[in-house]
Amino acid sequence: MKNSLLLYLIIIVLLLNVFTYMYFSKQLTFVKDKFAKTEVKLKKDLEAVNSKLVDANYFSLEKNENAQNYFNPDNATKTIQVEKLIPVVTEKLMDLNANPKGNPYIGQDQIGPNKFIINKVKILNHRWIIADFSDGEYWGEVLIKYFVNEDESVSFETFQSLLYQK
Repeated sequence: MKNSLLLYLIIIVLLLNVFTYMYFSKQLTFVKDKFAKTEVKLKKDLEAVNSKLVDANYFSLEKNENAQNYFNPDNATKTIQVEKLIPVVTEKLMDLNANPKGNPYIGQDQIGPNKFIINKVKILNHRWIIADFSDGEYWGEVLIKYFVNEDESVSFETFQSLLYQK
């Protein structure tokens, strides 16, 4: 009786070990497969996001070689580095937000108690800037022409302004 009980216990322990081994070995394979599928999906998603980013930056001075060549022509004696120009132009335009009546290049008069200021700027090419502006209550967008003068100062000119309805 004792021998048969001991034999049954050994068989049960062996079966438990076999089942446990099979479970964990298949679980490891399952996790590896799931990780591989997730990795492939994430790579595809990353490629899609990169593609969208390239499309979004199509209209930007950083990616537009023709616009960059405007500042760096082959026959120029003096060239402007685009990487340094973009922050300078953006900063000069944003500095005008300190004006007590708001940024003068928004093309909109003050409506309420708050002044209109530029929130976000994107330099499209060697001549155009698009900017988002608001007074906290009203929002709009403006197209601004910019010029880099001979003395490397920057001047602006409002081309078109749009104020969204409340």
